[in-house]
This record gives sequence, structure tokens and C-alpha cells, in this order.
Amino acid sequence: MNQRTGFIRYNAYTLVWALLIAMLVLLPGQNLPKLADSIFSIDKLVHAFLFLGLTFLMIVGFIKQSAYSALRNKARSYAFILSISYAILVEVTQLLSPERMFETLDMVANISGVFGGFILFFVLYKL
Repeated sequence: MNQRTGFIRYNAYTLVWALLIAMLVLLPGQNLPKLADSIFSIDKLVHAFLFLGLTFLMIVGFIKQSAYSALRNKARSYAFILSISYAILVEVTQLLSPERMFETLDMVANISGVFGGFILFFVLYKL
């Protein structure tokens, strides 16, 4: 297996998950169910879960790949930067989608999910 194949193999789930997030975030607003707008609503839990999964998959994929040693050695740092950046980007991108809007609470939920992904990683791999 060449290095590029190894990178894709271990990060394919991360890429698919990131595409799923993009698809869900860019759906027109009228296609989504109306949910309560509070920090503890189902909508916010979904946002947190999506970014928890993204961050966890990214850390694991970066650690398992062998194509880029710097990425493997600093997997948590790179995953943190990329996940937080993506969390912000998807909220800002909603400004371009019909009937969608930037929501601060969604971004808070996204970033909470990023931290949740780190906690999940440490619980499963460090204990």
C-alpha cells in the first residue's frame, strides 16, 4: 500500500462524516423540522454529536495513517484546529443557503462537540 492510499484508508470515514455535515448544514431551511431554539434542544445535541464524531474520527485517522509523520505526531493539535475551523466554516456557510442563518448557539454546540470528541478519544484510547 502506498502512502497516499494509507492516508485515504484511515481518513475515509472522516471525509465521509465531514461531507455528511456539509450536506446537512446546506439543506434549505424548509426541508428541516422546526425544533426549539435553546442550548439544550435536540438541534444543538445533533450539532454537538456531529462534531464529536468528526473530531474523534479525525484524531484516530491522523494517528493511524503513516503517510505524514508530522500529522501523526501532532494528530490532536491538527484535529483540533481543523475541527474548530470547520465548525465555524459550516455556520458561516449557512448564510449562503436559502432560509438558513448563522446561529451563535449552533456554533457553541459545534465547538462543544469538538471537545466531546477529544474526551471520547481519551476515554477510549488513553485509559
